[in-house]
Amino acid sequence: MEVWLKVSLKGLLSSRSGVFRPQRSEVGSALSDGERLAMLDELEKSGLGWFWASDEAGNLSYISAAIAERLDMPLAEMLGQPVNAIFTAAEREGRVNSLSLMLGAHKGFSGFAVRAAHKSGGPVLRLAGQPVFMQGERFAGFRGTGADITDEFHREEETARLARYDSLTGLSNRHRMAHQIETTLTAFKATKRNCAVMMLDLDRFKHVNDTLGHAAGDELLKQVAERLTRAIDRECEIGRLGGDEFQVMLPDIDDRGVLGELAARIIAMLRQPYSLEEGRCVIGASVGIAIAPHDGVTSDEIVRAADLALYAAKNGGRGQFRFFSGELENETIFRRRLEQHLGEALREDQLFLRFEPIVDAASQSVQALEAHVCWNHATRGVIDEEEFAQIVEGSSQIGEVGIWAITEACRRAALWPDSVRVAVNVPVPLFLADGFVEQVSEAIEAAGLSASRIELEISEAVFFGDSSIVDRTLGGLFKLGVRLTLDEFGSGYSSLAYLRRAPFDMIKIDQKLVAEAERQDSHELGLVRAIVALAGALQMDTIANGIESASLLTALGECGVRYLQGPIFCEPVDAGIVEQEMAGDMWKIDPGERRTRRARRRTVFRKIQVFHDDYAYEVTLRNLSRTGALIQGLTDVPKGTQFVVDLGGGQLAVATVIRSSGDTQGLEFEQSLVDDGSGGLCTRNRVSPYALASAGAPLAALAPGSYQGMMGGLIDQGGAPKFCYASTARGEFA
Repeated sequence: MEVWLKVSLKGLLSSRSGVFRPQRSEVGSALSDGERLAMLDELEKSGLGWFWASDEAGNLSYISAAIAERLDMPLAEMLGQPVNAIFTAAEREGRVNSLSLMLGAHKGFSGFAVRAAHKSGGPVLRLAGQPVFMQGERFAGFRGTGADITDEFHREEETARLARYDSLTGLSNRHRMAHQIETTLTAFKATKRNCAVMMLDLDRFKHVNDTLGHAAGDELLKQVAERLTRAIDRECEIGRLGGDEFQVMLPDIDDRGVLGELAARIIAMLRQPYSLEEGRCVIGASVGIAIAPHDGVTSDEIVRAADLALYAAKNGGRGQFRFFSGELENETIFRRRLEQHLGEALREDQLFLRFEPIVDAASQSVQALEAHVCWNHATRGVIDEEEFAQIVEGSSQIGEVGIWAITEACRRAALWPDSVRVAVNVPVPLFLADGFVEQVSEAIEAAGLSASRIELEISEAVFFGDSSIVDRTLGGLFKLGVRLTLDEFGSGYSSLAYLRRAPFDMIKIDQKLVAEAERQDSHELGLVRAIVALAGALQMDTIANGIESASLLTALGECGVRYLQGPIFCEPVDAGIVEQEMAGDMWKIDPGERRTRRARRRTVFRKIQVFHDDYAYEVTLRNLSRTGALIQGLTDVPKGTQFVVDLGGGQLAVATVIRSSGDTQGLEFEQSLVDDGSGGLCTRNRVSPYALASAGAPLAALAPGSYQGMMGGLIDQGGAPKFCYASTARGEFA
């Protein structure tokens, strides 16, 4: 029956077009022509089958009225028009086949999806056609059928979309991200372009799932996807790989300053509170960043590098970003060893405190000192407060370190005048631990210190713990008589509920908010004023830290902030210096402008190379800041000398000697370094491996080390050295 019907349809179409009429023997039926026509008319009207025909020029010579009606086009206007002007191929999965090519090939086709060319959207039809040749040679046009497949097409389209996109967030899924990164890096390798990949992992997401349920977790992931999309204001591909892991591909960017700012913005947006039907919650995010071709050439290399950077960011304390570097794997191992040695450090008295003055804004006298924990490591040397905080964060011994810090701070404060307080930061796990109040009481009693002279700085994150434990601990501390400071207020977690719930004496304004307040176009200064007014209404004091400039100091004073701290007054100092300063009646600190001209320097001690006049010198890098460095090992270096400093991993910085004394030189960078996300510094850009390739070296990701050959042969160790090494006699070249 099906074969008979198809042959009959072909015959009918041919007879109507006036080109070809089959003989009754070909039809294989006793039906008359009239009966066949009536049956086919009924079939067309039913929508089960539609027919079309074209002439040898490709113009439409016949089409079922039902098709015209379905496409909302007058039948008379369709006839005589080119078929490819009436229909256009329906797009599927980003690919469009050409109807013109198929018709021009004069070959049969079937299952071709088309839409009306005169408007977007609308029904989707499946066309099939067979060419007709007269006398077996001359092309006479096409004869074909059509069917409405709109519902089927959209179902298939949705199935294809689900295969490429995450059904929950609408972002690209793991498969699509892998394909996009692979194809992009392959194309970019040929055109020598850069591409960055970010790996993101949500912090504390499991806690939301466990406490609020999986429905809340799903809604949270949707909101995270929306915020992530808003945070990135440039061309990119964003994907959810599964669970709470996201990935971002950013083509044509290798500026680590821009990428660091983008990562910081993503982290800041994702840590803002979320409102869910099941309740309010706060999470965080960690970000790892790798850049092709510097950190890898293939997709496998880049994704692995971004994964390692993410792992380092999470180990560094979470809520931060990290760039990949060749030393990350070794650094991760070393960091784990340091964490394992924390117990030994506590037992063998390797930990010590440094104290940062907190100054009264009106009198500029020191009213309190904030304790920071440092580590005098047996082989590493002194690990300062910033690096130590990253090591101890997330360690199982963070509570023990916290109790040690409180006990030692009380012991030291007992040696100071009674008017001076000591402030100690309390880790969240320690605050929520059993017996915390009793441990604080024992530390105060052992030191013979008044409880009112100790200030415990508490993060808002404690309020995400068990409310009964939090309230019981706060009540116990209040009865004990210690002062309580709400730390990092304005960081994004802030809620007035915390202030109503806890007996705080002071609000510490978030350092990032304070730093932003210095910008002339910033709204943060207005927020600072609002926080000061709020604190005043609640009979609380305010403190701002991290102050480096005189302009910010003045602005905060005008806002009414009562207590101030930061490099403009004094960096953290050893206990001995505090006791010397406290020997008088009052320690007053004059905020000096000179303190703002020198950026915070990170102490380092490693061999590097510097280049001058096509010659490479090996020197020791003693310290490093955003704006300059201190090197040692050369003599007879006059001020004004320019060096290219090789910081490793393709990081070359142009610097000028601004101070020179004996074998030591102070350098000022032509372009400031940027934050590497872990408290360290890095150059914005690196020498590309493509420069290596142009000089004849193999194209590969950079390994740690010297890259004097990467400048296309400009640096040649065969040139004559100009400066003496400190270890050689004066006047002799190294």
